[in-house]
Amino acid sequence: MSRNAFTRNRAVAVGAALLITAGAAGVAVASGEDVTHPGKKVGGHAAAERAEPREAAALTGKAKLFRKTTEDVTFTFDAHLAARHNADPSKATGTFKFVHLEKPGGKGGWATGRIDCLLTGGKVASATGIITKTNIKEMNGSRVGFSVHDQGRNDRLGYSWAATGGPDGTKKLTKCNSAAPFEKVRKGTGDFHVTPWNPPYPEGD
Repeated sequence: MSRNAFTRNRAVAVGAALLITAGAAGVAVASGEDVTHPGKKVGGHAAAERAEPREAAALTGKAKLFRKTTEDVTFTFDAHLAARHNADPSKATGTFKFVHLEKPGGKGGWATGRIDCLLTGGKVASATGIITKTNIKEMNGSRVGFSVHDQGRNDRLGYSWAATGGPDGTKKLTKCNSAAPFEKVRKGTGDFHVTPWNPPYPEGD
């Protein structure tokens, strides 16, 4: 073999060895392992391990209710129960909003408020909140309740005033109390999302 051929072959072999080494290091980094200290996690994996646990429960999303009339009814939720408050649903925080118009862009009522309780079981949520802003004076300061069944594209929703025709301004509604989710969500107008709650069950001896 000539000297030039030997040099070329050696260069190819060295290049291949470098590629193999680089590939192995890439796999190790992707798996979160420190190649200089095998078994030690690095980067995002270590940060993830230090991160707080996911929230205890949540109800989020926005959608319009199904109507055969021109009515335009929209509900919006951003309710959360922090992991540290897992044993107390009344520590939930967040906001809600509902708008009921005679037609899109028409006349009607609206209200926004703060969430004061949230309970979820599987994909069903029950929440209450205090109205803090509204164009209907009698409702301001009252507590209202909501229920949601998260069924993907076929969500359902209920509200505490289902049997009275509208929020009546009561301040006596107990927390997390609402009617069953009997209303249908209009397809293509939005979606609700429920994060299941894992209650702290009592432990026996």
